[in-house]
Amino acid sequence: MFAFIVSRILQSVPVLLVVALISFAMFAYVGDPVSIMLGQDFTEAQRTALVAELGLDQPFFVQFARFVGNAVQGEFGLSYRLSRPVAQLIAERAPATLELAFCAAGVALLVGVPMGVYTGLYPRSLLSRAFLTFSLIGVSLPTFLIGILLILVFAVWLGWLPSFGRGDTVALGWWNTGFLTRSGLKALILPAITLGLFQLTLIMRLVRSEMMEVLRTDYIKFARARGLTNRAINFGHALKNTMVPVITVVGLQLGAIIAFAIVTETVFQWPGMGLLFIQSVSSADIPVMAAYLLLIACLFVTINLIVDLLYYAVDPRLRAGRGKGH
Repeated sequence: MFAFIVSRILQSVPVLLVVALISFAMFAYVGDPVSIMLGQDFTEAQRTALVAELGLDQPFFVQFARFVGNAVQGEFGLSYRLSRPVAQLIAERAPATLELAFCAAGVALLVGVPMGVYTGLYPRSLLSRAFLTFSLIGVSLPTFLIGILLILVFAVWLGWLPSFGRGDTVALGWWNTGFLTRSGLKALILPAITLGLFQLTLIMRLVRSEMMEVLRTDYIKFARARGLTNRAINFGHALKNTMVPVITVVGLQLGAIIAFAIVTETVFQWPGMGLLFIQSVSSADIPVMAAYLLLIACLFVTINLIVDLLYYAVDPRLRAGRGKGH
């Protein structure tokens, strides 16, 4: 197991380097950060001094090598727009994005898996058809439209929930959380539902299809012939084998939730990393944009490793196959 983890980490290094190169190259020649930082009234001497200070007068690969070396140490340079360390900006925004992402993933799992199990066990019932109709709506509507509709109904018409912001937060060390305040919890509801709705419908349909396929297998028929109860068959055998592909999708979708929370954070003005990225794009803030994409790549690599390890915990066939291979 240790050798497997080390090999996967070594395989991820070239991937991260390629992502860093692509992201840095994409943004290196976008806009004019010097003009943004200095404003409209500046002398040529001030411009030359700032270019030298930022290292923009160096060749591209020298700038990239410096960026990678600093990134390994957790340093991503200074934000051109805010003149603050990028690592500090991301650390301030990360709690908001992570709390939103994990709440959205929790909604998708806690609602999507039971709905998928029910529609797989009772595919012809009226409730199952209602769930499938709901899933079509969730898949078809774009995220920004779902967010706007939720704001219109629950914030404008009913006035139950806030339409933007994160509410009051409580500092726990360097982590600012909204879980401990009433306004923070209320502010989290609409963006979490908006961000998790697509994943909910995807998980529901996946669990349904896998559940129906597993229930047709021979070992399930054998379990019925042995006289096992439906509860033991459905949840002790069928659901356990259904969860193997579900783990893959859930893991990748968790990374996608964090990476693509940009739209939701923009609609609700949620002060997370996605909103920071959008603001950085408008001002050609290259260090922030490159750091964000590199962190998202690290996140996906880490999630893929965790998913592979969970395979061994869920499916004993993989452990047996690996043991025979050795």
